[in-house]
Amino acid sequence: MAQRTARLRAPADFGLAVQQARIARGMSQTELAAALDIPQSMISEIENGKSTIYLRRLLGIAHVTGIEFSARWEDADATDR
Repeated sequence: MAQRTARLRAPADFGLAVQQARIARGMSQTELAAALDIPQSMISEIENGKSTIYLRRLLGIAHVTGIEFSARWEDADATDR
């Protein structure tokens, strides 16, 4: 399995990491939404980098305090799909 990492500095970075991790797991947006009990449209908005007030504030706090967010995921084996 290949391990992937991404630095998260903006809502679009977060969205791309979610999308890539979801794809690596072989999941559709609908499957991820069902697992989280949220609408598929919300997954789409997250993956497209739609910024929310909470995410903007969190990233702002991180910037000012020097906190760095990163995401790490592994590509799933074909047998996991």
